[in-house]
Amino acid sequence: METGGKERYHLLDGLRGLTLISMICYHGMFDLVELYGAPVWWFWKLPGYVWQQSICWTFILLSGFCWKLGRNPLKRGMIISTCGILITLVTYCFLPEERILCGILTFTGAAVLSLIPLSGLLEKIPAQAGLFGSAFLFFLTRNINSGCLGFESLFLGSVPKVFYQGIFMTALGFPEPGFFSGDYFSYFPWIFLYLCGYFLYELLMKREPVQKFLQSRTYVLDWIGRKSLILYMLHQPVLLLVLECVFVD
Repeated sequence: METGGKERYHLLDGLRGLTLISMICYHGMFDLVELYGAPVWWFWKLPGYVWQQSICWTFILLSGFCWKLGRNPLKRGMIISTCGILITLVTYCFLPEERILCGILTFTGAAVLSLIPLSGLLEKIPAQAGLFGSAFLFFLTRNINSGCLGFESLFLGSVPKVFYQGIFMTALGFPEPGFFSGDYFSYFPWIFLYLCGYFLYELLMKREPVQKFLQSRTYVLDWIGRKSLILYMLHQPVLLLVLECVFVD
């Protein structure tokens, strides 16, 4: 990951690459269980859920952390958003039972773009206060997709049902009745986790030892991280092709 100058923080690329590998393995297991009926009992239990959450949390935090490192957030946000729209179109056409609307790329693109007008205001917020406030808001709103406030099993109150209608409110985090998506990352609550990454950057990157540590190279993981978007776009078709060849009658 580059700054506006010539320095590159290779360890961030490596972390992104490692997380991408974990995600590909997770999706491969999902395909085995969901499409081919593999008897993996733990996948729909807590271990599978923790695995899935570790992937999306890392991606979103890392994306927020790297927001200032990119040279052109407008271009980056538009590219990611376009990829998200492409995934939506392809899944609607070829895998309607697993269609993806408001997926992780759609969210990430929206987050990148929305911080452009907000960056001036965010820079005025002390990093520690911004990190604490963002973490609190994520904790408070984590369950709004399910109609309530709270985090995981902690219930803090219901959200009025009037919010849960229409595709716009669905994209914001209030899914309308009957909504389904194979991958759903609404703007809220995930923007608050994204902002945690943003303020972590402000908090940590002023320290020279942190900058030197992040310059460490991981080579293969580094390369995978740099190519993460195209690998993300290609991995599911490749997985399905491989599995179809393996399980063909």
